Amino acid sequence: MQDWTERFARYLADERNLSPHTLAAYSRDLVEFKNFLERQGRADKEALVRLDSFVLRRYLAELHKRNQRTSIARKLSSLRTFFRYLVREGLLATNPTEGLATPKLNRYLPKTLSVDEAHSLLERGYDPSQLDLRDRAILELFYSSGLRVSELTGLNVGGLDLREGLVRVLGKGRKERIIPVGRKAREVLAAYLETRGLPGDEEPLFLNARGGRLTPRSVQRNLKTRLLKAHIIKDISPHALRHSFATHLLDGGADLRAIQELLGHVSLSTTQKYTQVSVDKLMAVYDKAHPRSRKKS
Repeated sequence: MQDWTERFARYLADERNLSPHTLAAYSRDLVEFKNFLERQGRADKEALVRLDSFVLRRYLAELHKRNQRTSIARKLSSLRTFFRYLVREGLLATNPTEGLATPKLNRYLPKTLSVDEAHSLLERGYDPSQLDLRDRAILELFYSSGLRVSELTGLNVGGLDLREGLVRVLGKGRKERIIPVGRKAREVLAAYLETRGLPGDEEPLFLNARGGRLTPRSVQRNLKTRLLKAHIIKDISPHALRHSFATHLLDGGADLRAIQELLGHVSLSTTQKYTQVSVDKLMAVYDKAHPRSRKKS
């Protein structure tokens, strides 16, 4: 199995062009499955050729004892991709994951900031220092353009065009997209870059206090500090700023397919979860305001 998983990893990296983070997730899922097969005495190639859905159902039953449904669904998706690859390469005759049902996932609605909370986060508690300008520029860019945290920390100065108001990013699968940058975000970004002496195009856009590229973990930590300074008591992650960007655009009348393009979603169904957030807000307003919906006191 080791030989097959190594070939599969090269396929994901070279042909699918997946990010290191995604490759690591696939690797962990396959190592966990391999350990299960070893406990069952089925980890050799001959056993894999004879593998059937009953063994996989036993594996899923084991996963249910210690994993949430979202994790199980992801692990099953990794196995499906792996076995599809083996069938495509002629290493297996059939895909044993066919017919296996994905666990029904609990309804998930992304956390978001309200418009007023977003304004407070972006405007309160900053001074003219380089680090404060950097933090504000990061949050302005998140909220202005809906980037993923990995996209933001991976940006170089040359990926930003302040004159045209555009940013060029590499998303999942190293797919490039160009996204507008709002006026306020451009102003703060220009002020931040000026404090750095107008760095070259190949330099990282956002630096840590030691002059190295800022990491996603540091962005998360700094965001928590900024939330406290803005008196926002919510468990908000950098990804929630991306959710807020999409939800506020939708509430403002933006087209769902335009939001899909801005976010870099492959499938429209991924973007449609934001419509549910807006519907839930609408229903909350309705329940509070409509005379036939209000509870009697």
